[in-house]
Amino acid sequence: MLTFILRRLVLLIPTFFGITLISFVIINLAPGSPIEQKIQAIRFGAQGERGGGGGDRGTFGMNEEVIAAMKKQYGFDKPIHERYIIWLKNLARLDFGESFKYQEPVIDVIVSKFPVSLQFGIASLFLTYLICIPLGMAKATRAGSFFDAASGIVLYLAYAIPPLVLGVFLITFFAGGSYFSWFPTGLFRSDDYENMTAWGQIVDRAHHFVLPLICYLIGGFAELTVLMRNSLLDVINQDYVRTARAKGLSENKVLYKHAMRNALIPIAVNLGGFLQVFLAGSLIVETLFQLDGLGQLGYTSILARDYNVIMGLIFFNALTLMIGRLLSDITYVLIDPRIDFK
Repeated sequence: MLTFILRRLVLLIPTFFGITLISFVIINLAPGSPIEQKIQAIRFGAQGERGGGGGDRGTFGMNEEVIAAMKKQYGFDKPIHERYIIWLKNLARLDFGESFKYQEPVIDVIVSKFPVSLQFGIASLFLTYLICIPLGMAKATRAGSFFDAASGIVLYLAYAIPPLVLGVFLITFFAGGSYFSWFPTGLFRSDDYENMTAWGQIVDRAHHFVLPLICYLIGGFAELTVLMRNSLLDVINQDYVRTARAKGLSENKVLYKHAMRNALIPIAVNLGGFLQVFLAGSLIVETLFQLDGLGQLGYTSILARDYNVIMGLIFFNALTLMIGRLLSDITYVLIDPRIDFK
């Protein structure tokens, strides 16, 4: 087991270099660099000052010396491979450079948006496994019953609903004032949050979380429940489970001691992927509910060609993805000791 972990950790290094190198090259070769956008902003600003009418475009153009100075200031005067090497050297100090859009260190920009995605990520992870595993077990033990069929229809409908449509529906009916005003939208706490008691703060935060959390959960919730149901159903029909029943063991002992452990193996494989929800965010959900998280940060950074912020987000997402895969394999072994990685 230790050898496997060490080997996987060594493999993470070339994987990381491959992800960041490909991403860096694609981002930097895409048209519309930050320098070009700044030049366009300056030109439009000069055009606006002239009243926007006629005139010679060259009168508010920029000469080559100014453009060269801007490229040198932001490091775009060097070849792309040199810029990547410089980025790697700075990465050793967790220095991702300065955001072109926010004019702040990239790490500070990401940290400022991180709490929103982190809170929804933790809540999604906790609620998904807390509800989906028992629900999947209940569906498996009642396979073919009315409960299994009815809950299956609800889950498939939930899986098919796009988050955008669901979010608009929830806001219109429960937060827009057209029908009910049960839940607030915007941010994730009230204005007088600091003056509340500890319990009041918990209730207030939960009140703001309800609608966006439903949109976060809806797709993965249905998928994980069906996966748990099918996995357990496959296990309880195997011979060793029938043998355990034939020995006179209680149904609970057969289910939880013999069947459950093997049924959790597919769930464990997917566990590492949930680490990404801490950073990925959701552009649709965050835009609909006015949440300033990492999903919206990534979208605005792409539009603004904020290369440093984009690379910072790619770094953290790649890191969580690789660590998640490693944790999935370790959990795999803990659940089923018969599995031996060599």
